[in-house]
Amino acid sequence: MSKVATRFAPSPTGPLHIGGVRTALFNWLYSKNQKGTFHLRIEDTDKERSKNEFKVQIIKSLKWIGIEHDGDEYIQSTKINDHINVANELLKNGNAYKCYCSNEEIEEQKIRAKQKKQPYMYNRKCRELNEKNVAKDINSVVRFKSKIEGSSTLKDLVQGNVEIENITIEDFIILRNDGTPTYNLSASVDDHQMNMTHIIRGDDHKINTFKQIQIYLAMKWKLPSFAHIPLIHTIEGKKLSKRDNASTLDDYSKIGIMPDALRNYLLRLGWSYKDKEIFTLEESIQYFNLEGIGKSPSKLDISRILSMNEHYIKTIDEKELYKHLTKYCEIYKEKINSDKEKKIKPSLGFLKNKAKTLEDIYNNSKYIIFDEVNFNQEDLKLVDDKAKKIISNFSNKVSKLDNLSKKVLEPIVNDLIKLNETNFKGVGQPLRIALTGSKFGPGVYDIIISLGKEEVIKRLGDKILS
Repeated sequence: MSKVATRFAPSPTGPLHIGGVRTALFNWLYSKNQKGTFHLRIEDTDKERSKNEFKVQIIKSLKWIGIEHDGDEYIQSTKINDHINVANELLKNGNAYKCYCSNEEIEEQKIRAKQKKQPYMYNRKCRELNEKNVAKDINSVVRFKSKIEGSSTLKDLVQGNVEIENITIEDFIILRNDGTPTYNLSASVDDHQMNMTHIIRGDDHKINTFKQIQIYLAMKWKLPSFAHIPLIHTIEGKKLSKRDNASTLDDYSKIGIMPDALRNYLLRLGWSYKDKEIFTLEESIQYFNLEGIGKSPSKLDISRILSMNEHYIKTIDEKELYKHLTKYCEIYKEKINSDKEKKIKPSLGFLKNKAKTLEDIYNNSKYIIFDEVNFNQEDLKLVDDKAKKIISNFSNKVSKLDNLSKKVLEPIVNDLIKLNETNFKGVGQPLRIALTGSKFGPGVYDIIISLGKEEVIKRLGDKILS
């Protein structure tokens, strides 16, 4: 039996879609589980829309989520001559034919099909045409001679046996009239030349699979196994497209979703193993199988992604979490100065409290990251004369302390509550606004201890509050 080889074959015509990421993940996990290889094929034959920046983004996105391909990228556009040679071989052995129908004739057929409310299918007019009767200057396309009689059965590793009447597969074009190959020809030739053993892709490719199988059989090539994964839908149940919000990996990394959390979420999106929810990378490889893939579409649920991310934020080693935070800030916010590390790192325990994303941790940490307090003007209005007096008294008492801890701060806060006939909020809120610029944020004791005595006194003496 051949060593398992899978591939992911995106077109670099736009950023990598979340559905594509899951397809790549399933291919990668299956090959790794089977001790095989996983390959990346860049299908860049659409010269007008293919861009190198998208190719770079695809490779970078896959790497970000932990998927690395074996060997070099396979670039489809460098193999065009091989595709054309196979088309010519199909012509020679009678499995393809030249079609001379004009664009007008094809358009007319399409209009007629629309009027009858039927899907358009080429009428096979040129299938048995004697080429001697055709003028030499007419450009032709090359069509594959699809089977007309009987039915074909696809032994799908996810969907089970799928049967189709052969007459429903049209004589599809394999070479355009400018001599360039079409998707079904190119994909078949590439998969054969790359020695792919398993083709795992979205179930919107099922009809393509039937066409490609016919090419394989006509060329007497060994057939790979096929598995079609149900598509990902929006929460409303519509097919997810590139135009949807949160459809690319960049959309998730921008808000601070961590790669391990998103990979775990995508693994569980349409696949299950017993009742296990959280998988390490090693466990993902160990347990992944095609039998665990469901047959129904899955719904992309941002609340579940946030929940998964929150789990990772809570359970990850805090040194690792700090690395993720600094990298996130460097890309999407601003670089955290190294002198802030000694304040942020020991404070992560409370800075990550209730945080669902790295952006949440960043927002909770802003009062440490920035020396200058950026006041929310509405919150500042809450600091009246009574609040200013509380701030001033607190500052005086803190200045006499040797070190800051909850144990020494609590009696001071309790005294201020009694003295000003207020409650904890009456003391804590003005202090939080003075120290962070906002009435929202971490607990006031955590803020004070994390900033340190010198910085607390400096901020409490801010001119805005005097």
